[in-house]
Amino acid sequence: MGVKMKAIPVIAIFDVGKTNKKLFLFDENYKIVFERSARFTETVDEDGDPCENLESLRLSIFDSLREVFRNPAFEIKSINFATYGASFVYIDEAGNPLAPLYNYLKAYPEELTEQFYNAYGGKEAFSNLTASPVLGSLNSGMQLYRIKYENPDLFKRIKYALHLPQYLSYLISGEAYSDLTSIGCHTNLWDFTKNAYHEWVKKEDILEKLAPIVPSNSVMPAAFPGNNYAVGAGFHDSSAALVPYLVNFHEPFILLSTGTWCISLNPFNSSPLTAEELENDCLCYLQYEGKPVKASRLFSGYEHEQQVKRIAAHFATDIITYRSVPYDPKIIEELEHKLKSDITSFGERNLADYSSDIIAYHQLVLDLVNLQYIATNRVLKGTKVKRIFVDGGFSKNAIFMNLLAIAFPELEVFAAFMAQATAVGAALAIHKSWNTKPLPNDIIELKYYSVVQHQN
Repeated sequence: MGVKMKAIPVIAIFDVGKTNKKLFLFDENYKIVFERSARFTETVDEDGDPCENLESLRLSIFDSLREVFRNPAFEIKSINFATYGASFVYIDEAGNPLAPLYNYLKAYPEELTEQFYNAYGGKEAFSNLTASPVLGSLNSGMQLYRIKYENPDLFKRIKYALHLPQYLSYLISGEAYSDLTSIGCHTNLWDFTKNAYHEWVKKEDILEKLAPIVPSNSVMPAAFPGNNYAVGAGFHDSSAALVPYLVNFHEPFILLSTGTWCISLNPFNSSPLTAEELENDCLCYLQYEGKPVKASRLFSGYEHEQQVKRIAAHFATDIITYRSVPYDPKIIEELEHKLKSDITSFGERNLADYSSDIIAYHQLVLDLVNLQYIATNRVLKGTKVKRIFVDGGFSKNAIFMNLLAIAFPELEVFAAFMAQATAVGAALAIHKSWNTKPLPNDIIELKYYSVVQHQN
């Protein structure tokens, strides 16, 4: 007979992205002790537009929870959720979804857009108050407005509209809540100047469809059978990814979160958005303590991918070549000498002007960093920020990191490496509910990029 091992206390985190759905178990040192991932085939809504398969997602959550509950190696103390934002699940009195989970990229009817903004002060003024650029379905409040006018019967039957993280939390806790990190992400619902819902929410009878707001670090008991464990209210993924940094670093910083979008998040900037900032894709998020975070975004990851394909096709190389090109300051120096100042986007450049693919690739990253400098500056200026942390794809790109350090010589620039920042953030936010140890201070690994002056 072997010695019976004591079960490890863990937290279960569901990290639901557009493409990958993952379940992680973290031990008290925030090490991943179990992970499972799934991908579902999308389904379509009544207009034939692609959307999330809500039923598959629901079943998969219950299945994977049953699996880990049965595993004697783990004792689940808490469960939390982090998912992509801007998506509502509409539930009836019994908690059943009444409609598809509409895709936030779904085209929005022009006449409803006009009707809405004309009624509430015009696009510019309204966007200013709600820190929400005009984004159609991506402003999730507009999805409710649309249902009210296009499908009043459905609207009547909605008990609550829950953002996706809160719906998943509801499945396990049986309690319907709203969370500020979801409400505060360009939804058109929140008036940042009043720190309350915008007046239209009440006027259009939307308010009663929104569940009560709870702080992001609150937990409730589970309704799901099993032992007694706590359930978090769920998190908007961009806000969750910021939590580990806020817990670890107290000096003002900017987090440049890179992926398809490169988002500069400044939790130390709460000045109201200007019209010009909104025009240039700036927004505000609410972080888990309810304070605004000013953010600007660029479509750089996507652009990088497209342009790398173009370089590989032109020079007859393999796109894999560009995963780890070393930084060559001499190439940058030559490019800066003959830079055509009127061109800012690499897509407009003629590849025949470059004698090698590596030179062209340096030019691409230089162009991206020049645009990044402008975007990050929009949320940096007027604040006491001394550091930039870069996480995600570009943090591993030596050319990008070196050029960013040169672009911001007065700041300390770090690449931050952290496995699963979103999931860890959702776990850290409810640390007290499951963890007996102090908050960890070593979960983010940093690599410093100093400015090496060009040799003349």
